[in-house]
Amino acid sequence: MFTGLIETVGTIVSIEPQGKNKLFVIASPLASDLHPDESVAHDGVCLTITDTSAQTHTVVAIEETLSRSTLAWKKTGDRINLERALRLQDRLGGHFVQGHVDTTGSCVSKVFRDGSWEYEFSYPEKYTEWLIEKGSICVNGISLTCFHIQPGQFHVAIVPYTYQHTNIQWIEPGDRVNIEFDMLGKYVVSLTKQYLSTSRA
Repeated sequence: MFTGLIETVGTIVSIEPQGKNKLFVIASPLASDLHPDESVAHDGVCLTITDTSAQTHTVVAIEETLSRSTLAWKKTGDRINLERALRLQDRLGGHFVQGHVDTTGSCVSKVFRDGSWEYEFSYPEKYTEWLIEKGSICVNGISLTCFHIQPGQFHVAIVPYTYQHTNIQWIEPGDRVNIEFDMLGKYVVSLTKQYLSTSRA
């Protein structure tokens, strides 16, 4: 479980295909504090660390993960948002994030708004029911508030601190991002559908 509050930005040092999987070696300031079997969100994707050194850590993304996230398109040198798992005594400053990316989206526009940045992202319309105005959404592992929601599109505002301390600053129109919809919202929609289905039977 994560909060969507990014701790640092790492850099992909190497990528090695392993059958249908990919092994990533990532350099970051967190490396010396990490250990094997620990879960870390990588651009919002929860991956288990398999090896560490003083400067890097290693993770493997399986075929299913690659098919649902932007990890399939990552290249050596790309920057990636990192967040360690939530501890029970931590403050929940963002929202509940599972690290299970639902889909990828694309940046439609990026506009500077006199001190902050407003992004518009597109996503598959079938997920529209999981979004609400001023609700939570996770983009590249970042906990954000969405607004101006339309079928297949939403907007988010990025404050200077988030812009400077995450890889959102390098996202430009046309770039793809990982999207995880609010876990609580997904459960509400699912339970409502089950209830309506049962009541009509």
